Amino acid sequence: METLGLVLNSVEPGQLLLVWGVVIMAAILRAFSGFGFGLAAVPVFALFMPPTQAVVLSTSLTLAISLLTFRTYWGDYPPGKMLPMLILLTVGTGCGAALLSQITPAQFRLWIGLLVIAACIALGLYRPRERQPGVLLGGLTGLVSGLMNGAFAIPGPPVIIYAMATQTDGRRSRALLMTFFLFSSVLALLSYAILGFITTLTPWLFLLAFPAMYIGDKLGYALFRRFGSAFYRRVALGMLFVLGVAITARALT
Repeated sequence: METLGLVLNSVEPGQLLLVWGVVIMAAILRAFSGFGFGLAAVPVFALFMPPTQAVVLSTSLTLAISLLTFRTYWGDYPPGKMLPMLILLTVGTGCGAALLSQITPAQFRLWIGLLVIAACIALGLYRPRERQPGVLLGGLTGLVSGLMNGAFAIPGPPVIIYAMATQTDGRRSRALLMTFFLFSSVLALLSYAILGFITTLTPWLFLLAFPAMYIGDKLGYALFRRFGSAFYRRVALGMLFVLGVAITARALT
C-alpha cells in the first residue's frame, strides 16, 4: 500500500485522466482496426513518463488484453509457420531494448514521433497484394518488428504490411497479427526485466490503467460490429498522423 501511495502521489489527477483517455482511445483503435495500440499510446505516455516506463506500461497492457482474448484467435494461423519470424523477432527485440537504454527522453520522443508519421504514411499508401510468404520475407519482418518492439514497444507496422501482403483471409490475417503481438509482448517484457526497466511502480501503473484498456477493448469491438473497419481505419490513420506531427514538433522545440 505504501508503494500505491507513492504512485498516486507521483501521478497528478490530470495525468491519470490523460492516461485513461489515451488508453481507451488506443484500445478502441486496436479492437476496431486490429493494430495501433502502441502507436497511439506510447508517444503520449512519453510526454510525462521516462521512455522505459512508457514502453513497459504499453507492453504490459497489450500482453494482458492479448491473453484475455486468447481464444478468439489462437490456432486460426498455425504458430509453426511463424517460426523464422519469431526467431528473428527475439533477436531484434533484445537489440532494440538495449538501444532504448541509450536514448534520452528527448531523442525518444523525436524518434517515436517520426516513426508514427512514417508508419501512418506506409499503412495509408500500401495496397495489399497476395504473395506467397517466404522465409526471407518473414525473417526480415520479424527482425525489423523486433527492433521497433524493443526500442519503442511498437512492433506493428512491418508485420501489418506482411499480413496484408500474404493473407487474403481476414480471419487468418487477424490471427497472425494477434499471435505475433502476443509473442512480441512476452519477449519485450522479458527484455525489459533483464535490463532492469521493470520497477516496483510497474504493477501499480498497470492496475491503474488496465480498467481503461478493458473498457476501450469492449467499445472498439462494439463499434466494429456496428460500423465496420474500413471507415475507422482511415480516421484512425489520420488521427495517428496528427499525433505523430504534434509529438515530433514538441520534441524539436
